[in-house]
Amino acid sequence: MIIGAGISGLFSAYYLVKNGYEVTVIDKGDLTTGASFINAGYLTPSHFISLAAPGMITKGLKWMFNSASPFYIKPRLDIDFFKWAWDFKKSASAANVEKAVPVIKEINLKSRDLYEDLLASGDFNFHYKKQGLLMAYASEKGKEEEFKLAERAVKEGLEAKIISGENLQKIQPAFSEKVIGAVHYKCDRHTTPNHFMNSLKTWLQENGVHFELGQEVKDIVVENQNIVAVKTEENSFRAHEFVLAAGSWTFDLAKKVGLNIPIQGGKGYSIDVKRTTGISMPAILVEAKVAVTPMDGFIRFAGTMEFSGNNSIIRKNRVETIAGAVSAYYRNIEISSKEKEDSKCGLRPVSPDGLPFIGRTLKYKNLTVAAGHAMMGWSLGPITGKLVSEIIDGQKTSVNLQPFRIERF
Repeated sequence: MIIGAGISGLFSAYYLVKNGYEVTVIDKGDLTTGASFINAGYLTPSHFISLAAPGMITKGLKWMFNSASPFYIKPRLDIDFFKWAWDFKKSASAANVEKAVPVIKEINLKSRDLYEDLLASGDFNFHYKKQGLLMAYASEKGKEEEFKLAERAVKEGLEAKIISGENLQKIQPAFSEKVIGAVHYKCDRHTTPNHFMNSLKTWLQENGVHFELGQEVKDIVVENQNIVAVKTEENSFRAHEFVLAAGSWTFDLAKKVGLNIPIQGGKGYSIDVKRTTGISMPAILVEAKVAVTPMDGFIRFAGTMEFSGNNSIIRKNRVETIAGAVSAYYRNIEISSKEKEDSKCGLRPVSPDGLPFIGRTLKYKNLTVAAGHAMMGWSLGPITGKLVSEIIDGQKTSVNLQPFRIERF
C-alpha cells in the first residue's frame, strides 16, 4: 500500500510492479493537481547545493513581510513550523552543505539515467529533452554567484559553460537586453510533468495497480511493531507493506504513529502559456528565481517558495511577480489576465536539511518512507521509487541511504 500519488509514490509503484508486487495507491486527491503536476519538469544534476544553505533563514526573515518576495514566510503561530525552522537553521551550515554536495549530485545523476532507461524501455512514451538548462542573470551580482557555482560544477565533473550576453542572444533571441549572460548546464534535462504523470498512471493501471483516489487517510493501525491498515472516513485498507510518500502531508501522518519526520510544505506557483512566445530553451531567471520551460505544446513559468501552511490559496501578488519577471527578462512577452487567472500552485515537501527522507523506520518493520524532496522531487522521482522497491525486496540499495535516514532529527 502506497500512501500518496505524487511522483515518488507512482515511481515506487512502478518499480514494485517490476519486482512482481501487487500494489494499491491511496491518495486524498484525484491525481490531477499538486506539485507533481505543476512543477518546472527539470532533471537537475546542476542543483547540487542544498536548499538549507547559510543565509536562507536570514533571507526568509528579511522577506517575511513582503508576500511578493521569491522566498516568503507567512507570519503565523505554528509550533511545528518553528521547530522545523530551528532544525533548518542548525542544518544551514557551510560544512553541511559541503557534505551534501556529493550525495545530491549522485542521486540526481542516477535518477536522470533512470529516466533515460524508462524512455528506452518503451513502457510508455513521454516528452524528454536534452537541451540542458540556462541560468540567466541580469546583474553583476548574479553573474558573480553563477560563475562560482559553475566553477564548482566543473570540479564536480558536470558540464557547465559560460555564455556571454552576445552569444546568448544568438541561441535564445527571446531574451531582453536586461539579460547580460548565462551559465549553460548541459547535464540537465526537462520533461512535461502533467503529461508524464497521466502516462505513468495509465501504465500502472494497465499493469494491475489499484488506485483509491479521493480517500484521505485519517488513521494508521499498528499491531506488534507493524502497520496493518490505514483508515479513511469510510474504509479500511490492509496490506503487508506500507510506503509513506504523502509529500507535504507526511509529517502529520507520521505523527499518528509516533514518528517525527519534519517536513513543511513550500508552495510553488506556475503559469502555462499556450501560444507562440519565441522561447525555445529552458532557463532559470536567476535574480527573480523563476523557472521557464518549453514543454509539450506550451511554455511553463514557475517559481517562488512560500511557507504559509498546507493550503492551496493562490496569492495574486506572487503570480504577478512571476509575470513581471517574464516581461523583464524576455522581449515582447506579457502574461495575459486570463493566463494569470488560470495559474496553479502545489506544495513541495521541504525537509530541514535539504535532503529527502528515504528508507525504513526503526520503529516499524514494514514501513518505508519516501518524502521531503523539496524542489528536486521531479528530478529524484525514479531513484526514489527504485530505492523503495529495493528496500522492500531486500536488495542492496543503489545508493547509500545513511544521509536520508528517517530518524535523523
